[in-house]
Amino acid sequence: MVIVTCIVVVMRYVFDAGLIWLQESIIWMHAAVFMVGAAYTLQQEEHVRVDVFYRAMSDRHRAWINLLGVLVFLWPLCLFLAAASLDFIAASFSLREASRESGGLPYPLLPILKTALLIMPLTVGLQGLSLLLRSVATLRGR
Repeated sequence: MVIVTCIVVVMRYVFDAGLIWLQESIIWMHAAVFMVGAAYTLQQEEHVRVDVFYRAMSDRHRAWINLLGVLVFLWPLCLFLAAASLDFIAASFSLREASRESGGLPYPLLPILKTALLIMPLTVGLQGLSLLLRSVATLRGR
């Protein structure tokens, strides 16, 4: 993404030229980094939480918080996002969606990139399963 951004900047300011599809690809790469990286961030326990209380808790209390957080918040949100994205992605494929800009990303790149909207809740949900199983193991004393 950094290399492509540098290419766009050099093309624009040195050669006074540009490629719309290359500029659009940066936006989609940026979105993909955040969506695909969400599960990794959860795995590394780097998501934002109210650490003032959490860090002072025992391992058992943390396990309860994580277990309830996955069941009450994470999985319902993942299910909602996955269900909502299915129609959005299907519509994009059925319309053979391409960029609105002349010279932008062609079909099928846009619908393929939009599948990241489905990949993100699936991978976060799977990582939530891992967190849930670790929490159960902690609560069982393993």
